[in-house]
Amino acid sequence: MSAPFRIRENGVDLFVRLTPKSSVDRLEGVETSADGRRHVKARVRAVPENGAANQALEKLVAKALGVPVSAVSVFAGGTARLKTLRIVGDPEALARSVEVLCDQSSA
Repeated sequence: MSAPFRIRENGVDLFVRLTPKSSVDRLEGVETSADGRRHVKARVRAVPENGAANQALEKLVAKALGVPVSAVSVFAGGTARLKTLRIVGDPEALARSVEVLCDQSSA
């Protein structure tokens, strides 16, 4: 099974399924889609207007990984439910942090 992220030269790409207009901001573990791709499930209270939900997602992931908000950006899927977040930093350290995060949010 594939991981919900891909290691890059200067960081990682994290695959996320975002649900806006939720009652809480949180990461809810990893799920596998019908095509076999894995992604982190995320919920944010923000509405999907003017990029508010994307900004809330960036803040949520940055806080969870302990990186600056400026290191996290929506790279692909800006208007879609399935998104790719680019997280800039040490690839190995970020990969370990994402794996721990996925294990904690799945428990």
